[in-house]
Amino acid sequence: MKLLITGGAGFIGSNFIHYWLKSHPQDRIVNLDALTYAGHPESLKDIETNPNYQFIKGDIADGNTVEQAMDGIDVVVHFAAESHVDRSIIDPLQFVRTNVLGTAVLLNAALEAKIKRFHHVSTDEVYGELGLEDPPFTEDTPYNPRTPYSASKAGSDHLVRAYFETYGLPVTITNCANNYGPYHDPEKLIPRFITNLLEGEKVPLMGKGENIREWLHVGDHAEAIDFVLQKGEVGETYLIQGEEKTNMEITQTLLSIMGLDESMIEFVEHRLGHDFRYAINGEKLKSLGWERKHSVDSDLQRIVGWYKENEWWWKPLKEGRPIVDRMAQKSYGSKIH
Repeated sequence: MKLLITGGAGFIGSNFIHYWLKSHPQDRIVNLDALTYAGHPESLKDIETNPNYQFIKGDIADGNTVEQAMDGIDVVVHFAAESHVDRSIIDPLQFVRTNVLGTAVLLNAALEAKIKRFHHVSTDEVYGELGLEDPPFTEDTPYNPRTPYSASKAGSDHLVRAYFETYGLPVTITNCANNYGPYHDPEKLIPRFITNLLEGEKVPLMGKGENIREWLHVGDHAEAIDFVLQKGEVGETYLIQGEEKTNMEITQTLLSIMGLDESMIEFVEHRLGHDFRYAINGEKLKSLGWERKHSVDSDLQRIVGWYKENEWWWKPLKEGRPIVDRMAQKSYGSKIH
């Protein structure tokens, strides 16, 4: 089988490629990635010479590039997306271009190529936010995106479903919790906090750390997608559940692992449209037999160890890169610090 992985140099995409080549060594992978600030070829150094791996640098919104990349493909797994909420507040049109237009270009090419499955990777953020006592999201929860990022992902989800309903394109969709694991870009919460602490810097925690997220190990995410490709029903959506933690709980665990105290926390204001809580009811996927293997509390020790051992990977990413929060503050005032 030959797979096209979009965004394969990103955090989740690169981990998925590692997983797939290990689990399905007979398959061939084409990785299409534009190598924006979030695409890191270094994450795939160990497989560059694998004869079953091919890299194409290109934009998913470029029809010619996508058409070439789709040649001979059986399955598309679509990770490529602009995904940082703060950046979407600063530059929403870039998110619309990549996440909506780019997905449409891919769907068109997949339809022309008569691929066997188009799997679209999405987020729980399309469903909006939950209160503390609200039941978790299900596949039937109405969409209620509240940021340019989540709205652009909602738009891409609707396009994927439309291509199934209108043209019969064989699609599946997964909406997942926040991921964590190795090769995670240091602008995101867990790797940013770890790398800040390793460099002796404080961690910027919004509000009082009361916001709640679900956390899913990227390895569990890869296995869940594999599971859906094998056992999922065409046209269906599956939510991939993680573990609920407040941002303060994640911060306190990291501080404890690194032998530090809460004096290393810098409390900052909330971003615009900062959703309070996300939570997923993952029973639909579990009913097919999938189970999560990882636990956040036991994993974070290993994740801290990975960043300690791989400064070569993350230090160049932080050096010289404008901090998103400062960009946001400059862009729309003092709502974010």
